[in-house]
Amino acid sequence: MSSLRTRIAAVYAALIVLVLALGAFAIDFALKSELIDQTKLNLAETGDHLERNAVAASEAMNFGLEGSGSPPLVLSDRVTLDHFAAANQYIQIDNTGGQILGKSTNLGGLAFPPFAPPRGTDRAYEELPVGGERPGTMLVLNRVLLDADGRPIAVAHVAERLDIVAQLIARARTILLLVTIAAMIVIVVASYFIAASAIDPIERLTRTVAEIGSERLDRRLRWKRRDEVGKLASAFDAMLDRLQSAFARERQFISDASHELRTPLTVINANAQMLQRWGDRDPEITRTSLEAIAEESGRLAGMVSGMLTLSKAEAGDAIPKEPVVIERLVDDVVAHAQERAAAEGLALAAHHPPNASTIVVGDAGLLRQIVSNLVENALKFTNEGRVDVDVRTDGGDAVIEVADTGPGIAGAADRLFDRFFRGDPSHARTVEGTGLGLAIVRSIARVHGGTVSAEARPEGGSLFRVRLPAEPESFTGGS
Repeated sequence: MSSLRTRIAAVYAALIVLVLALGAFAIDFALKSELIDQTKLNLAETGDHLERNAVAASEAMNFGLEGSGSPPLVLSDRVTLDHFAAANQYIQIDNTGGQILGKSTNLGGLAFPPFAPPRGTDRAYEELPVGGERPGTMLVLNRVLLDADGRPIAVAHVAERLDIVAQLIARARTILLLVTIAAMIVIVVASYFIAASAIDPIERLTRTVAEIGSERLDRRLRWKRRDEVGKLASAFDAMLDRLQSAFARERQFISDASHELRTPLTVINANAQMLQRWGDRDPEITRTSLEAIAEESGRLAGMVSGMLTLSKAEAGDAIPKEPVVIERLVDDVVAHAQERAAAEGLALAAHHPPNASTIVVGDAGLLRQIVSNLVENALKFTNEGRVDVDVRTDGGDAVIEVADTGPGIAGAADRLFDRFFRGDPSHARTVEGTGLGLAIVRSIARVHGGTVSAEARPEGGSLFRVRLPAEPESFTGGS
């Protein structure tokens, strides 16, 4: 049974059939016990009548009433016994010595063996086989009859044939068997369809998964079920959404990387060919070609370094983490960038409360990369004015804001953090950079549980804001 549907149906049907079988056995046992108990009750009732008759005869004889006889003689009278007997009930009276005194007419030539009561009891039930024309079994109540003074005067054997009980039980068993077989058939069929209805969504899901490849990630189940299978389908659709988005990003990354790498490689190749052809004849060609090769190879190295940093930032839990004092880190980055800012005629300053020590747990190198990339980006696109780096806390977060007085980001805010995006394509070759800086900032912020955003300043320029989860203020360690 390799099919899950078949296995579920078989197990379900087997359990139900087992329950039905146990129920049938229980009903059969209970019915048999009830019929036997009812038979014993009937025998005991007849025995009570005989004992009351014996007591009455004994009292009549004690008072010397006219027409009264000895209790054994009264009890052994056939008319009296036939009165107490029934169509399926038989009576025999013995004296205390075991001799038969009388029998009901329907007993015929049958006789019950003498009864020797066990010590401490005056009655007992037993089943006796019966031969003759109607062989079978009788349930016999053997009971010692007492007179008014409590002395044993006779032994009564009251019996009923168990043929009727056996017939009723046999009929009930036949009905139970037929009902059980019919129920089993219904259960087996129903189990198969129930299993089919439970497995069908999984089979549909399997077919859909088999149809989906890297080129068909737009397929969705879109089931509206509210059960566990519906939740599984929703989770599967959500997974496909993430995969499709990831594939789209990777394709875009490969496309952008190919585009970005093509230009410097073309320049390097062209200058290398120039060196091969004319380098030994013209020193100027040698110099300009080597400069171009050095410049473009530097751009390639920067691009590869950015990709490696981006890959490390997206590694998540793989990065080492330690407590870092954000104010110290920002001051250090700003101090290192002062020379470049001064060379470009820009003012650069860091601002934060005195003696502030805001702790962020993360990779110190990656966190430094966030601030460094934002400061370099601001210096790169600011022709005049200033760049300010502010550090503050807000609602348990460390907030780093880098503001500049450059041309702003109108119309480009949605794509600023995409890989290889350059705000002004016309200046893509004149402005230094790889187009990965802000993408690296976003990835580093995400892996540290933070966010990054950009907006245009009302007074002109741009504002980049990074929010990172900060440790409680009571923690004062540093990196």
